[in-house]
Amino acid sequence: MKTSMIALAFAAFATAGFAHASEAPATTAAQSAATQVQQWNPSQTGAMQKTRAEVRHELVQAQRDGQLAQLSSLYRGS
Repeated sequence: MKTSMIALAFAAFATAGFAHASEAPATTAAQSAATQVQQWNPSQTGAMQKTRAEVRHELVQAQRDGQLAQLSSLYRGS
């Protein structure tokens, strides 16, 4: 009984996925080029990875200058 329910659910999701995928609107070359420009690429943003020591140092600085306390009061909703 459970096996047939699982198989039926899988079949329903699979057909719904195919139906949804086939409803994609037609795009022109200009539209697809505009879409490609808007996609985020981490290498283009200049984001650098930080070491654990750098993150720890920033945490200690935020604790000292009161940024963490301010965020706590902001998110507490008082």
